[in-house]
Amino acid sequence: MNRAAAVFAPVSGQVHDLLQHRLERALRERVRYRYVTPNVLMEGTSYRIQSPCCSRTVDPTGGVIDIALLVPHDGNSWCLCSRDHTKQTWVARCQDASLDTVLDLLCVDSERQFWP
Repeated sequence: MNRAAAVFAPVSGQVHDLLQHRLERALRERVRYRYVTPNVLMEGTSYRIQSPCCSRTVDPTGGVIDIALLVPHDGNSWCLCSRDHTKQTWVARCQDASLDTVLDLLCVDSERQFWP
C-alpha cells in the first residue's frame, strides 16, 4: 500500500458505521410498517434487523422481533436471511447478491418474508 492510500484507507469501524447508516436510511424508505422504527444491530460482520411486531402475528404483545439478517460474503456480495419465528432459525432468501439488491428485497418485501 502506498503512502497516500494508507492515509485515506478507511478504518474498519468507519466502514461498519457507513454500512449501518446506509441500512438505516434504506429501511426508512421501506414499503411495509413504516410507522415503526426498526433497529440495525451488528453481530460480528453481519447486520441483524429488529422491529416491533406490528401485526402481532409473531408476538401478540407487539414486542421487538427479528426481521432480517444480512451476512457479507466474499467481495461485495451479501446473503439476506429472513427469520422463521416458529422454528427460531434464519432462512436464506437471497445469496451472492449486491447490497442494493438485498436492500430492495428487504424494503419492498412483496412476498411478506421479512415483515410478518
